[in-house]
Amino acid sequence: MPWTQDYAALGGSLGLTALAVSIPIVFLFWALAVKGMKGYVAGLITLAITIVDVIIVYKMPVTLALSATAYGMIYGIWPIAWIVVTAVFLYNLTVVSGQFEVIKSSIASISDDRRIQALIVAFCFGAFLEGAAGFGAPVAITGAILIGLGFDPIKAAGLCLIANTAPVAFGAIGAPIITAGAVTGMGDFVISQAVGRQLPFLSVVIPFYLIVLMAGWKAAKEIWPVILVTGASFAIAQWWSANYLGAYLPDIISSLFSLIATTLFLKVWKPKTTWRFPHERNTKEPEYKKYSGGQIFKAWSPFLILTAMVTIWGTPAFKTFITKELGLILQFKWPGLDGLIYKAAPIVAKPTVYDAIFKWDFLSAGGTAILISAIISMFVLGIKPSVAGKVFIDTLKQLKFPVINISAVLGFAYLANYSGLSYTLGLVCASTGLLFPVLSPVLGWLGVFLTGSDTSANALFAKLQQVTAEQLNLNPVLTVAANSSGGVVGKMISPQSIAVAAAATSLVGRESELFKFTVKHSLIMLAAVIVIIVLQAYVVPGMIPVIADAAALLH
Repeated sequence: MPWTQDYAALGGSLGLTALAVSIPIVFLFWALAVKGMKGYVAGLITLAITIVDVIIVYKMPVTLALSATAYGMIYGIWPIAWIVVTAVFLYNLTVVSGQFEVIKSSIASISDDRRIQALIVAFCFGAFLEGAAGFGAPVAITGAILIGLGFDPIKAAGLCLIANTAPVAFGAIGAPIITAGAVTGMGDFVISQAVGRQLPFLSVVIPFYLIVLMAGWKAAKEIWPVILVTGASFAIAQWWSANYLGAYLPDIISSLFSLIATTLFLKVWKPKTTWRFPHERNTKEPEYKKYSGGQIFKAWSPFLILTAMVTIWGTPAFKTFITKELGLILQFKWPGLDGLIYKAAPIVAKPTVYDAIFKWDFLSAGGTAILISAIISMFVLGIKPSVAGKVFIDTLKQLKFPVINISAVLGFAYLANYSGLSYTLGLVCASTGLLFPVLSPVLGWLGVFLTGSDTSANALFAKLQQVTAEQLNLNPVLTVAANSSGGVVGKMISPQSIAVAAAATSLVGRESELFKFTVKHSLIMLAAVIVIIVLQAYVVPGMIPVIADAAALLH
């Protein structure tokens, strides 16, 4: 029997309902930040609490709650966990083949300074992977590389999570911005322009923030010229491409531009001292073997192949060809859920069915692109199929608990959406009147924390941002863009992101340490985004493009 969401289910009080349904989120923060609970344990308990909570508060039918949970858990396995498994498998192949030693040497040939290695790997290369693949691949791969270079696992994972802030809004070939444009009817280009006038302010300082966090203020000042080159080149390219090319390529262009600019600058400038972690300072500096250009090319070939594959796989034309023209996609209505839940006002103008269509797009999935890259790399590196098979099985064993965690987190996210929990919290933020520009990025931050994805956060709240802004006579382009910009700083504390980072860096069971490492920085950066949005709302509103007839966008 159909069930309609009720966002103020407790006595018609939105605030009281929001307070009641916040219990699982408060528990998750407590479990990770205070109790130090293992990630998969905290995820499973949070999921169980959420199921009970929405059944009691919203009177959600038990069968719908369980079906929505199962739907999210399966999505956690496909495609999210699939990306993590294949990314770690590719990395493990490079280690088993012995080629990772060559990779370490090649990075050290640019600089053996840990600060600069963090800029090149975590910031530049990570941003490229975010733009090409997204969905966990950047943190999984760059975290593993940094550990291979000698970084402490917690530092490696934490730095990669924080570095992955700048490119998230344009991740996976512009998917978050495209989603926001589709949901609001504004189109993606104008939103891309607006985000391109917000995030560069953050992007230019993140490299400096990373190095201060990693090595301290004094060590950061010592290499400020290269930090400035890395951050400024990225920010300028991000602004230009977002404003003149649209949502598809800002991450690809800005990361490559920053990587090239940084590498060229290091040809003419070197830091006075070589910085290493405290535990390395009483040991002899490693002597890296010199390799030929051909050897270095071969060692990096898995990641070059990966880059080519995920770039092709990420293009809308390729996905359309595979799924529509070739029809290589299995999709079906999720049993016990599809067509049985209706969204209600004010989220939608009139009761609207909440679809639940599961899509198993094996060939066009990002994880499959990484797997094909790994298979090609296996032959390029001369790894026997029997050895590769053992590596794959070992990778699955390595990731069994992270996969459980990812699945639990996605079960929670989907239940939050289908029960109306996410919308209740969103409406509370939207009820703040002229203070809305303050809470507008908070809404995006919350959405990414809940779902692990800026794309999903825009699907959840972009329309709400638009409608609320128009009611308050604010520029809706600003608030929709703020949803995406605020969301990027929530990525580093999303349980899904924490689980992926822990899986890739052998930190299973230590997710709470990662959460504690990143949560303060997430809040600091959120405050910075709020300042930018408030200034653009009330001080320099001309910075953000305006759609002439915004009211016509309402449906």
